[in-house]
Amino acid sequence: MSDPANAAARWQDMVSLVTRLALGGIFIYMGASKTAHPEEFLKLVRQYDLTNSHLVLNVIGATLPWFEIFCGLLLVAGVGVRGVSLVLAVILAAFTVAVWQRALALQAARGIPFCAVKFDCGCGNGEVYICHKLPENLGLMLLCCWLLAGRGRAWCLRYGWR
Repeated sequence: MSDPANAAARWQDMVSLVTRLALGGIFIYMGASKTAHPEEFLKLVRQYDLTNSHLVLNVIGATLPWFEIFCGLLLVAGVGVRGVSLVLAVILAAFTVAVWQRALALQAARGIPFCAVKFDCGCGNGEVYICHKLPENLGLMLLCCWLLAGRGRAWCLRYGWR
């Protein structure tokens, strides 16, 4: 007969592993899709009017995709899971606010309902409806918070293979 506490811990470890691998894979994919088309990504970043400096825009366009890939690889490997999760949660929160503001501007310019706003936010998935993108980002932030709470330690390089 198996111990219920042990079974629950193993279940939590499996959910954490799947969460870590899925989140890492998503960021590897998103970063890779941006590195495959750097000029298109730079054009999309420019649409957010974050800065007027061409140097800053080029630095963002050149480094952000590789940073996403790096963070994704760290999550998959199980290295610095809590730190990477914190960084990704903060980045996702900032991107979500920027996407939301851009969607509001497009809504006002086009005179359409908010959920009818569709544009390429630069996330690597092409054009998306804003009412799909915002919950998607919220879900990714919640996954980051799950890992940030220390749930992603199973099968990590640092903590050994349990």
